[in-house]
Amino acid sequence: MSNRKDKGSFKDNLIARGEEARTVRKVVAIVISCLLIILIIGGISGFLYVKSALKPVDPGNEKGVQIEIPMGSSTSNIADILEKNDIIKNGLIFRFYIKFKNESGFQAGKYTFTKSMTYDQIIESLKNGRIIKEPVYRVTIPEGLTIEEIAAIYAKKLPMKEKDFIDKASDPEYIKQLMQKYPILTEDILNPELRYSLEGYLFAATYDFYEENPPIELIIENMLDKSQEVVGKYLNAIDEKDLSIHEAVTMASVVEKEAVTEDQRKKISGIFYNRLKVGMRLQTDPTVLYAIGGHKAKVLISDTKVESPFNTYRINGLPIGPISNFSENALEAAINPEETDYYYFLHDGQGNIYYSKTLEEHNAYKAEYIK
Repeated sequence: MSNRKDKGSFKDNLIARGEEARTVRKVVAIVISCLLIILIIGGISGFLYVKSALKPVDPGNEKGVQIEIPMGSSTSNIADILEKNDIIKNGLIFRFYIKFKNESGFQAGKYTFTKSMTYDQIIESLKNGRIIKEPVYRVTIPEGLTIEEIAAIYAKKLPMKEKDFIDKASDPEYIKQLMQKYPILTEDILNPELRYSLEGYLFAATYDFYEENPPIELIIENMLDKSQEVVGKYLNAIDEKDLSIHEAVTMASVVEKEAVTEDQRKKISGIFYNRLKVGMRLQTDPTVLYAIGGHKAKVLISDTKVESPFNTYRINGLPIGPISNFSENALEAAINPEETDYYYFLHDGQGNIYYSKTLEEHNAYKAEYIK
């Protein structure tokens, strides 16, 4: 009896061990299969990622990006700079590519790259110390210009029409899109009394274009990029001055039109703030000219009576918006004016400005220098 039980127990143990072994083999097979699948998927994903990283960031984007490679930059430094500026997708892969191709001898300097450039084009440029993409057009936009004047310059330099530029700069839907992209464009620019929402915000600078027919959106956004860069540096100072961005830009445009040198701008800005502080009107001629929409050698008394939210002879405070674009120097003067006791100033037509503390002194200068 005991032997039968032992044999039965032994047999049961063998069966149990066999089932356990089969279970283990199944589990091992499943684990190995999963690992193989993970490795295959990982390998394919890695291959696709590397393949994607080797391609240009944006093949259709010919917008120039200014980049400086400092002296003594290592390959890693260069790769990091390129990745940070979105010229390449992955700095590590770029470094492996350089090592694989056995490239070296990269030169420091200022470069203009585009997001459409391949690794080989970028490497060739860095080796030669020159830009690989020469601009098709180079357009300089001076300070103190309105949108209409800016449109006229682009129409002369590029294959586009003034009207098309102005229409795009006035398109309400496009303006709303730009407001999402550029924080300096606040709700103030939607005031229906403004002539153009973007007036004053298209920064004065030299712009390079790398396409035969650059879209107007690219032109406008190049200029807004520069405005965002410049104004962005002064946001804390603007806030400390208790100004809105729109007010700071508006004051900068008025200062730009009234003065040329840094000293003049700071002093005249101080005069404007003195007037605002005591409730005087700014009474500045450039706002009258903007209000009447024309250029005149001399502003007449009849001109100063025009009804307009820009005419500072008729309104209190600043005009409702900028009257032109401006330089960084004018913006700085608008935010950090010179403290002065003057309330008046006078241009003599020869580039000289005469400052006065009183109206009587101002009128005396006017009698002497204005004929």
